Amino acid sequence: MDTFAYLPGDDPGDLRPLSRYLPPIPAGVAASFLAQHAGPAVWVLDPFCAAPSLAVEMVRAGKNVLVAVNNPIMRFLLELAASPPSRSDLQAALAELASARKGDERLETHLQSLYLTQCSQCQQMVTAEAFVWEKGVSQPVGRIYHCACGESGEFPATEADVALAARSAATDSLHRSRALERVAATDDPDRPYAEQALEFYLPRAVYALITIVNKLDSLSLPAARRRALMALVLAAFDEANTLWPHPVERPRPKQLTIPPRFLEKNIWLALERAVERWGAEPAIQVAEWKGSGSRPEVPGGAGGELYVFEGPLRDLAPGLSVLQPDAIVTALPRPNQAFWTLSALWAGWLWGGEASAPFKAVLRRRRYDWNWHASALFAAMKRLPPHLPLNTPFFALLAEPEPSFLTAALLAAAGAGFDLHGLALRTRGDPVQILWRRRAFLREEKGPPEIDPQTVQQAIEDFLRERGEPATYLHLHAAGLAAMAADRSLRWREEALSALHAPIQVALTRPGLVHHPHSPNPETGLWGLVNWPLLDPLPDRAEIALVNHLQKNPGSTFREVETCLNDEFRGLQTPSLGLVRAILTSYAVETEGRWSLRQEDSPSARRADLESAARILGMLAPRLGYTASIEQSPWRIIRWQDGGGQTVYAYHLIASAVAGRVLRKAIDPPERCVLVLPGGRAGLLAYKLERDPDLRSRAERWRVVKFRHLRRLAEYSGLTPERWERELSNDPLEPPEQMKLF
Repeated sequence: MDTFAYLPGDDPGDLRPLSRYLPPIPAGVAASFLAQHAGPAVWVLDPFCAAPSLAVEMVRAGKNVLVAVNNPIMRFLLELAASPPSRSDLQAALAELASARKGDERLETHLQSLYLTQCSQCQQMVTAEAFVWEKGVSQPVGRIYHCACGESGEFPATEADVALAARSAATDSLHRSRALERVAATDDPDRPYAEQALEFYLPRAVYALITIVNKLDSLSLPAARRRALMALVLAAFDEANTLWPHPVERPRPKQLTIPPRFLEKNIWLALERAVERWGAEPAIQVAEWKGSGSRPEVPGGAGGELYVFEGPLRDLAPGLSVLQPDAIVTALPRPNQAFWTLSALWAGWLWGGEASAPFKAVLRRRRYDWNWHASALFAAMKRLPPHLPLNTPFFALLAEPEPSFLTAALLAAAGAGFDLHGLALRTRGDPVQILWRRRAFLREEKGPPEIDPQTVQQAIEDFLRERGEPATYLHLHAAGLAAMAADRSLRWREEALSALHAPIQVALTRPGLVHHPHSPNPETGLWGLVNWPLLDPLPDRAEIALVNHLQKNPGSTFREVETCLNDEFRGLQTPSLGLVRAILTSYAVETEGRWSLRQEDSPSARRADLESAARILGMLAPRLGYTASIEQSPWRIIRWQDGGGQTVYAYHLIASAVAGRVLRKAIDPPERCVLVLPGGRAGLLAYKLERDPDLRSRAERWRVVKFRHLRRLAEYSGLTPERWERELSNDPLEPPEQMKLF
């Protein structure tokens, strides 16, 4: 398997409606991949459309992108990402809806009246932003509002609030029936499943939503304004359900499960706030793909066009032989019963039962296990290789990674005919980046897969030796799967995940590995080696590389620094952003987004500091009744010995926080060892020890003296051995506040 450098990206900060259901994909990664690994690609295929922003990014990078999408709500989100409604259209559409009549009232006034509550301070009626409910309780228990008198926050619900909610519940069956009719008729076999999905909407929400949907049907609006209003209403569909735990700022629901405490949001306010959330970027034209037949019509254009095939990938695949896509780039979908089920409801509400019919089968399934997901990915992926050129790159982003998700993806791709060429992982919070290529021979392997447990164990141990520090279970799991992919033991078969996980689990029981902290759950904590090689751990090597980069390239941007480190430490060894920022904070200053080494951290300045520290220790030894000896390699060690030749203190002098080998190789008892380093490195060293339980346990009985403290001690006139011993512990190793953020 080729080593693959993790591609940096920007936090999209995507607060657009429904983004909580979509994979959090960094912006710029897809465009970077195409620029670096796909040559002059013109046609790119996204077979899953799990992240609409990904396809739009590639189009804006000048590529023709073909997207297969089977979910009508996802299709609409893709169109909105490609061509967001203008702010003026959103505001005008909302104004049209607000002025529509509901009896003798404006619709806005009528809907806002559903959320009226009395201010506990001034007794005036105000509009609640939300009511708080508890699971299993038939009435609201709290309310959240902001009053003009200054009263603001969460307060207990009043009897009037309970009565207001009860009025909506009294007519709930009528409005619920209307909401269901737009999704599934009374005699539709999917009707009971739609009823179960609608249980995640309270009566007041159902009434408000169906009232809005009815007005949407009756309003006569220009096409752009109608589209804008539908975008606002779709946002309200999500804001209105009970999947908003309280207090949680940004939940990411995967299952339809009512939280113990949740919010019932004000739906009109949700419409108003959605105006600010759709964003405004240059529009991209979206065209229907007409190439699903045996002789597809291939659109022209050198690049920069988005084509959508609405339907299953199996219907699209035959047309790819003529298209010959240059690359596949996608975000891999993960099971999301909440989004898929609600999408069927929302599609029916927006466009009627016919629009949701092809996708309505998702209403029936309540649980999606990882074996099911592996089968679904395999069924989709196996359609692709027969219609692709040899070695076509397939780049996938696997967001919110967990071991079973990674296994399902790698197993499905291997079984479908793709060879693993790169697997890069930074942290559990970052997307995994995977590179496959279309295999030369697509014939199916015969016989059951033969997995060599020794190969898996060796791969895990080799990974840890190279890293030099404990790592998460996800990293070890990825190393084991990569070894299986390399020896072709990732062969497709149903219900295979437990068989693939077994050799990884067995490897963790070997005596050479240790779990920090020990736990019956192997996926918690960190895993390391009992005996580490005397090599610099990854954080130390990253520190050396970063400082060398800034010495040669002063004024580098953070992205340039990150790219340099990712290129040097590839695949599963990718340093975390927290580590990169911690090293920069320790060594460098930022000016207008560019980083340069501090003057005191230049090589010449630090050499002078080391020489000064060595002189001070050499001078102090005879004052305190000791003799000093100096070792120069591999780093400077000054030993103070008593009259009997016994070492009392062993001072290890370093100008950096590269202390991994120092701590592991020291031959003196740790209670006699003292690490002497610049004050600017103390925070970085504390950060490294915090992330590495092995080094932390080794360092617990060491003392640390910073250069500045050593200089102060040298000026004491009445220094005695007893006072020296006390002073060695008076300047403890603690990370500064900004370092704690990492």
